[in-house]
Amino acid sequence: MCGIIGYMGNKQAMPVLLNGLARLEYRGYDSAGIALLEDGEIKVFKQAGRLANLQERLSGNGFSSTTGIGHTRWATHGRPTDYNAHPHSDCGGRFVVVHNGIIENYLELKKWLISEGHIFKSETDTEVLPHMMEHFYKGDLIPAVSMMIEKIRGSYAMVVLSTLEPDNLISVRKDSPLVIGLGDEENFFASDVPAFLHYTRNVHYLDDGEISLIASNRVEIFNEMGQGVSKPVHMINWEAEQAEKGGYDHFMLKEIHEQPASLKKTLSGRISEDGCRVDLQELSLDVDEIKKIKKIFITACGTAYHAGLVGKYAIESLARIPVEIDIASEFRYRNLVVEPDSLVVVISQSGETADSLAALRDSKKRGMPVIAITNVVGSSIAREADHVLYTWAGPEIAVASTKAYTAQLMSLYLLALYLANVRETIPEEESRQIILELLSLSSKAQLILDKKETILDIGLGYENCKSIFFIGRGLDYAVACEGSLKLKEISYIHAEAYAAGELKHGTLALIEKDVPVVTVATQPFLFEKTFSNIKEVKAREADVFALAMEGIGEVQKEASQVFYIPETHPLLTPVLSVIPLQLLAYYVSLARGCDVDKPRNLAKSVTVE
Repeated sequence: MCGIIGYMGNKQAMPVLLNGLARLEYRGYDSAGIALLEDGEIKVFKQAGRLANLQERLSGNGFSSTTGIGHTRWATHGRPTDYNAHPHSDCGGRFVVVHNGIIENYLELKKWLISEGHIFKSETDTEVLPHMMEHFYKGDLIPAVSMMIEKIRGSYAMVVLSTLEPDNLISVRKDSPLVIGLGDEENFFASDVPAFLHYTRNVHYLDDGEISLIASNRVEIFNEMGQGVSKPVHMINWEAEQAEKGGYDHFMLKEIHEQPASLKKTLSGRISEDGCRVDLQELSLDVDEIKKIKKIFITACGTAYHAGLVGKYAIESLARIPVEIDIASEFRYRNLVVEPDSLVVVISQSGETADSLAALRDSKKRGMPVIAITNVVGSSIAREADHVLYTWAGPEIAVASTKAYTAQLMSLYLLALYLANVRETIPEEESRQIILELLSLSSKAQLILDKKETILDIGLGYENCKSIFFIGRGLDYAVACEGSLKLKEISYIHAEAYAAGELKHGTLALIEKDVPVVTVATQPFLFEKTFSNIKEVKAREADVFALAMEGIGEVQKEASQVFYIPETHPLLTPVLSVIPLQLLAYYVSLARGCDVDKPRNLAKSVTVE
């Protein structure tokens, strides 16, 4: 989950590296460091804490170096300290490495290297890498890297800088993202494109096992056999400014406000001209193959998993296909019963989520075709899936996902309708009505955002709470899960979501005077049941904040506060009902003085198991 940048070109490297790290800090912010090749020597600067600490330390230093590597860390092995920060060096200071991932057999390798006379300075797994480079180097970096990766087990994206080959930077990746930025007399390595988007929008996406070399005026890529490979050049179709705050105080708030636009973009070009059907030609699924599907597995992590919960309801309701949903880290270790004509849907914003990628690979080994729903073109999951449905949400920088979630919901509705249209499981008129509602969600989302001050007032009342509970039924329970996650991850308040029907089976023991209970009650056919649950917690003197659809006035009789979302098709309410919960989490976090965009112990893209 760490962020890597490497640069070789015609500019001073230090500002380029620091600028790139600032755009990668969402990937980790426990510590940061850079290494510069200056006058034939490698100078390493690293600092625990936020990138600002390193920037302050380097302020006023006018290094002329045009070559360097940088790293922003999310700690896995070893505490966030200066010593454990990257880059890491060998004994002689001739090899320096930055690394994203986990070296699973590092203890065995460290023991061997110590027996060979190497001296270690940190607690990290990464430090074995420069020492291995020192051990294997015989005059050429690429064979040394090849010998090193034959010895290691785990996941990695790494960049090597050496005084012995000052005109080259070398990288290799396996299960962790790495891209090459192609500039004019300058080239870049990075974990993600925002790191160099101010300089170039042309990229190579690297595949597992590929070793690459960049110089200021050339790029070379080799496969695992050491053979040169030709890679296509991809152009990034969004501007660098899209990864900026654009006048908002936080990326999270900006991304919440971008949801009306991202919902439109996800829908764009995917509705037939007559408005009756969904057109997903990009999936290249055979009609007969769709009609044969007997079961769908959805697998994802975190927020994407909550989107999958909604997707299960939508697919079963519209396409009438049984759906199982699993957290990816559980799915991959199940002794799965695979039926013929099964399909797997993997959901991941980054397309690099380690457990989701492993679930994808496991599914393909079992002979099941995989549809990926992802936001990042060229990501590992996008490249390895059989079919890809891009969400087109644009860059999402805040750790707490918002617009990516609603874009995933929109994608899942499109997929459910597409399957239903092909299998003819719903009448054409019903399909038309749902599509009309899908098209109206963008403007209805904007109506909610226009009333955000109401949520601000509610959030200010929760800033000192120790626990907040979320309840709902059916689709509302899925939204309650996401609302709970948003609140806990950025405000650090203990928050739990429960299926409202489970209150009597233990949860009521936790309800006492003035404990906030956020109730999602947007489903008309379940409203009476949910209303009874509101009365149950009110009888224990809970403070109830209810989310309901316009036209359901009864909820005001029991709830302390109510926020109404615009009326829509009941199946589609999660797109709208989650927005007030995103705002609630944001305002509570703000009131508590938390770092909204960079919550403690978390990073944006979980690329290690």
